[in-house]
Amino acid sequence: MLLRDLVGRPDLKLRLLHGDAAALERPVRWVYTTDLPDPGRYLSGGELVISGLVWRTAEADTERFVGALARAEVAALAAGAAVFHGIPDDVVEACRRHDVPLLEVPEEISFAAVTEYVVGSVTAARGDRLAVTVGRQRQLLAAVAGGLGLDELTAQVGAAIGLTCRVFTATGRALAAGPEPLPPVELDAAVRTFLTADRLPAVTPGPARTVFPVGPSSELRPTSWFVVVDGARPDWDQETVEAVGELVAIAALDRARRSEGLRLARDIADDAIALVAEGAGERPELPVRLRQAGLDPSAPLAVAVAGFSGPGRVETARSVLVDAAAHLGPPVVGTYEGLAVALVPGDTAVLDAALARLEPGFASEKLAVGVSRSAALAALTGALQEAVHARTLAQQRPGAVAVVTASEVTSHVALLAAVPDDVRRTFADRVLRPVLAYDERNTAGLLETLEAFLDCSGSWSRAAERLHLHVNTVRYRIGRVEELTGRSLADFPDRVDLFLALRSR
Repeated sequence: MLLRDLVGRPDLKLRLLHGDAAALERPVRWVYTTDLPDPGRYLSGGELVISGLVWRTAEADTERFVGALARAEVAALAAGAAVFHGIPDDVVEACRRHDVPLLEVPEEISFAAVTEYVVGSVTAARGDRLAVTVGRQRQLLAAVAGGLGLDELTAQVGAAIGLTCRVFTATGRALAAGPEPLPPVELDAAVRTFLTADRLPAVTPGPARTVFPVGPSSELRPTSWFVVVDGARPDWDQETVEAVGELVAIAALDRARRSEGLRLARDIADDAIALVAEGAGERPELPVRLRQAGLDPSAPLAVAVAGFSGPGRVETARSVLVDAAAHLGPPVVGTYEGLAVALVPGDTAVLDAALARLEPGFASEKLAVGVSRSAALAALTGALQEAVHARTLAQQRPGAVAVVTASEVTSHVALLAAVPDDVRRTFADRVLRPVLAYDERNTAGLLETLEAFLDCSGSWSRAAERLHLHVNTVRYRIGRVEELTGRSLADFPDRVDLFLALRSR
């Protein structure tokens, strides 16, 4: 009920001593009768405070009492006229000074009559609101059961409350975009507010929008969803607040449903990535797995690799990559050697922008991401190696989220990634087959010694130190490698051949 409803009640004969038209529009949440000198601790805001003014023994008492009401933001003070046969001037003046609406309760009207009217009106309003809420909840649940999508449900709630509602993931992917998409600057502001606000809901800077989390407060925000509603929450009425809360709950249900679908798709993604890692680009299982995951195996695909700098957290990296990859199509994301790996179609610049939005959400840990060039099915293994190498470079970059793309990789990795997998393996086999066969027969450690020697830039002593061998042993083994391969490690082109063969395996 509103204060004007109370003043307009003729049988109560209440007289407004202070308060303008705006004050009469104040909502009355409840009623509280007191003659305590300072009732502030018992008030929570919005009450009609009824007092017989028994607490007033001197004018100084008035400031204490009315000041407490103002700080508690009560709806109004209803003062009884019985004790002083009217309302003392200092009480009226204090209410004016603190802008507390003041009503006079005539001597012949009991406080019980005022209390009964307020309690009855507020209770009836709550009952009506509850009926509306239950009805709206039933409609929303029926819509969910009927297969209505999250975007349609969001539009339905927005139409009901007269405010545009939207649902996003932490990378800014729109799940319910509203009648028109947010401008990029405003979307970035909404994401940053969601990721960095000390408490949610929170209001964005610039055009005021309120951001609500979808899911428990303990959940890591960079892997979660949020709801954005136009306007600032403190300005909303109770019905709007409840309707938005129901939308948040519906979004949480939809998220749980989608998460279940992603869990089912994960096995397919893991199989596809394992095949890529094995160099099985020519095997028929890989295109089958990609089709099952929703990708076109005849179209070029890029590989993205993500992981945190510390140990573990592969599932968090995977969740982040699932969200970011979904900007480009069905997310095909699995794990490989402790890293999250995604196969993505299309323009990977979209992926970079999505990941960059997450940086404010990672304060104490670093997410490093490497992205390969697009490659045909036969060269995906090389693309995976290129992405892994790019991620290694990303680990050296500043910032909480660092992304390195293939265009920044200028080493031999980029060259090898562009070569079909079967060509690379054939080259490696032709150059190194005698060494591998000799090691298999004699357990001689020739391949290990060759790798160490090249990694140490041809330094005999450093290679010996790394392998815990005598320098002469290293010289002997490298000599055997030269005999078996027909290449001299003193000759630069031959050294390059052996290096590329090792990196092509």
